[in-house]
Amino acid sequence: MEGIVIKSTGSWYDVYQNDTTVVKCRLRGQFRIKGIKNTNPVVVGDRVDFILEEDGNGQIVDIAPRKNYIERKATNLSKINHLIASNIDQVFLVVTLKQPRTSLGFIDRFLMAAEGFRIPVCLIFNKMDIYSADEVAVVHELEDLYAKVGYECLEYSVQKPLNQDLLKEKMKNRVSLFSGHSGVGKSAIVNTVEPSLNLRIGEISAAHQKGKHTTTFAQMFPLANGGFIVDTPGIKEFGLIQYSKEEIRDYFPEIRKYNNACRFDNCTHTHEPGCKVIEAVENGEIALSRYNNYTAILNDDDLKIEDWKLK
Repeated sequence: MEGIVIKSTGSWYDVYQNDTTVVKCRLRGQFRIKGIKNTNPVVVGDRVDFILEEDGNGQIVDIAPRKNYIERKATNLSKINHLIASNIDQVFLVVTLKQPRTSLGFIDRFLMAAEGFRIPVCLIFNKMDIYSADEVAVVHELEDLYAKVGYECLEYSVQKPLNQDLLKEKMKNRVSLFSGHSGVGKSAIVNTVEPSLNLRIGEISAAHQKGKHTTTFAQMFPLANGGFIVDTPGIKEFGLIQYSKEEIRDYFPEIRKYNNACRFDNCTHTHEPGCKVIEAVENGEIALSRYNNYTAILNDDDLKIEDWKLK
């Protein structure tokens, strides 16, 4: 039998079938001795084969190849990673100009990490109903900045409905993950897409605010019109992954395209002569805010960047 893992609690997995049946499964022992260098061989989002046992529970016997996955370093095992979720079709990063403010430093680190996981991101600019005309103009500048890099942007409002049907359509029959700072309205947005999840999503958000954000368990919720929403408490831990300078360089799309154009093959795009990236920044072809965040990430101090100003 086939299904998708929608919940993992360590030793038991909830496997969802197309007929909406959910079967509780354990792992067949051989998965633990295959040399998999992860703390958990099966994660939410995995497509698995399983067999039913006499007690009605299942035993997972095979895992289909993953198209992508999200991971972080295991807490006390520096050489072993912990997988959080797999087979994600898209990520919606919810950002707000105020109440609370989302910094460009956070956005750019998140986008860089998503590039590393090979997951497309759509930026949702939420709470459009509370912004002044000048603030709306700033949102438009940001949309233009990120659209030029290649990221999709969507303005959204829960209180004064804006693009709610469009978001539902984007999520139809796809596996979608939501992320963003506490207070940006993730739960409210999810509830506009799937009102039946109101209580559950609210409980999860409350748990995050109570300091349980370090949990490694993830969960998927099926949508009435097809597709899934993934809640992964560990998604904010992107910063725990240590990237090499080469990886950071590759995970900024507008910088990556110049990698083979510089005088030196190992150019870090920070000080080397003949650097085409520095030249592109000076010519306005690469946004200075993005470049500043790139260099800050190289120095591991990007989270100190709080300036919204576009330069």
